[in-house]
Amino acid sequence: MDIDIEKITALAELVKEKDLGKIKVTDGDKSVTIETHGETVVQQTLAAAAPPLVHTPPAPAQMAALPAQSGAPATEAAPSPASDPNLHTVTSPMVGTFYAAPSPDSDDFVKVGQSVKSGQTLCIIEAMKLMNELESDADGTIAEILVKNGEPVEFGQAIFKIKK
Repeated sequence: MDIDIEKITALAELVKEKDLGKIKVTDGDKSVTIETHGETVVQQTLAAAAPPLVHTPPAPAQMAALPAQSGAPATEAAPSPASDPNLHTVTSPMVGTFYAAPSPDSDDFVKVGQSVKSGQTLCIIEAMKLMNELESDADGTIAEILVKNGEPVEFGQAIFKIKK
C-alpha cells in the first residue's frame, strides 16, 4: 500500500463524520489505523525495518589521498568493534521522531532484557503527523535501546539491538 495522503485524509474524515472510534485498513504487510480520542490520530504500521546502511571506510591508499583537517592531527581510523553475530540491529525505516510508548503516560513498548517476537511493536516513529509503528523483524531479547524517547531519528539509524 503506497502512502496516499488524500486517501488517508478521506478515511480520517469518514471516521469523524460517522463518529467511529477506530478504522483499520490492511494491505499485505502494511496497514493504516485511524482512531479518534477527541482528535484524529493516524497510525501506519510497517512490518519490517529497512535494511541497515553499511558504511565502508576508505582504503588506506584513499586515506593518504585525503587532506588532513587543519588544526587536527591526522590519525588512522579506529578499527570497528567486532560484530556479534548473535546481535541483530533494528534500524529506522524513515526520518522522524522516536517514541518508546504509545502515549506519554503509558509504559514503553519494550525494555532492555525483554523478550520480543517478530512482528511485535517496538516503538513509534512519528513522521509528518503520522504515527508509524515499528515492528520487530527478529525474535530475541532487547539488548540495547540506542535512542531516547522524543529524539529525532534518521533513515537507516540503528535504534535497537536484539540478541538472538
